[in-house]
Amino acid sequence: MPLHDERQHQIVSDAVAQAEAATSGEIVTVVAQASDGYTDVALVWAIAIAFTAMSLFAVFPDFYTGLWDTAFHAGWAGEWTHGEVLTLAIGFGLIKFGGVMALMLWRPLRMALVPGPIKRLRVRGAAVRHFKVGAERRTHGRTGVLIYLSMDEHRAEIVADDAIAAIVPADVWGVAMADMLAEIRKGCVAEGIAAGVRDVGAVLAEHFPRNGDDVNELPDRLIVL
Repeated sequence: MPLHDERQHQIVSDAVAQAEAATSGEIVTVVAQASDGYTDVALVWAIAIAFTAMSLFAVFPDFYTGLWDTAFHAGWAGEWTHGEVLTLAIGFGLIKFGGVMALMLWRPLRMALVPGPIKRLRVRGAAVRHFKVGAERRTHGRTGVLIYLSMDEHRAEIVADDAIAAIVPADVWGVAMADMLAEIRKGCVAEGIAAGVRDVGAVLAEHFPRNGDDVNELPDRLIVL
């Protein structure tokens, strides 16, 4: 995760402090390497490929038994019983299943094979969970906002507390998302989060201006999971 540099953490912390100087809202920033392990997706792929391989075996049994005879019987064809054919088909499927599961241990391949809608749902779910733990109802006026970035999925989410969500439509955060992702795509992760923080801060300042007795209720620092 490209956020181990203290300077990058300071960029985000400074942006949060500056944004909160003009609003009673509180902004929390969280970066996760991934929002899910997607083991279930890998399992579905392995099962699908194994059954596909076994189906092909069922359609072309002579081809596969011929390969077996060539490899282990010097090409001499034998009489295959139904039990032997079935055993070979099951073994073939198990080998495919194990091979796919082994390949799926390589994270880039696994992430590439996760459908986009599933990634969106898992990232959103993780963002909401972290918001409930770290920001929801933890401010006096329920004015917390979580900016959540999931690196492996290349996705971000903005989750707002009740008082904000009741006034600010969800699509208003689109500008913050666009500005944030524009910098992140260039490899400037900290700068991207800071850009999102500034945009979120501007929205909060418009609807929830800072009062004289406001105190900082949530940490300004970047949380890296």
